[in-house]
Amino acid sequence: MAGLPNLAGGVPAREFLTLVKGETLVAFVRLDEVLAIGTAQGVVKRVQPDYPLNREDWEVITLKDKDTVVGVAPAGADDTELVFLTREAQLLKFPAALVRPQGRTAGGMAGIKLAAGDQVIFFGAIQPNDAAAVVVTIAGTNGALPGTAPGTAKVTAFDEYPAKGRATAGVRAHRFLKGEDTLLLGWAGHGPAKASSAAGVARSLPQEHGRRDGSGVPLSQAVEVVGPAMAWTDADVPGETAE
Repeated sequence: MAGLPNLAGGVPAREFLTLVKGETLVAFVRLDEVLAIGTAQGVVKRVQPDYPLNREDWEVITLKDKDTVVGVAPAGADDTELVFLTREAQLLKFPAALVRPQGRTAGGMAGIKLAAGDQVIFFGAIQPNDAAAVVVTIAGTNGALPGTAPGTAKVTAFDEYPAKGRATAGVRAHRFLKGEDTLLLGWAGHGPAKASSAAGVARSLPQEHGRRDGSGVPLSQAVEVVGPAMAWTDADVPGETAE
């Protein structure tokens, strides 16, 4: 795809911030708006922008043991929809109004109800009335070596998924084919979605929207990053690739 940025030309985030062992960067955000935070154990929090002015870093959520932050997104409007996606292909969306904004030291509240052994792999926020919002799911085999099995991908209109109450299990977002048992990647946001390798090389996604509970179509190359169309430099046709 002409004009797509190559991530190899970027600057490592560690040159601008200090990460302790085992810590990773999950998002860049503004500090003057209410943020929504989702964790691997299904906790959700909306945090008030009451950050200290005399410090360079601080906590925005108190995590339970072994829990980690999966995603952070702006969610100031009560009609913003918050979205969880799990490894077992469960999707839950609900209005941000169901999550009362808290101070930065609070621990949040139950977001999605997880089955035993399941965990959240994506959390995000869909802005109000975004008719172009889509959900991307890529299924594969748990334990397969990275890059050896690209898996199957499906792109579905976000509106296809019914809203459920906070702290429920949501609905199935992808039907696994024989040999598949996990979502390798999940994403929801403004479409058309764009995909790439970890190095920023463009990858193709299905051009046709699938059913919310349908299976995916085989990928020819592994997809490691998915993002919104607005994050790329050109408004190219979805699914085109540059080799």
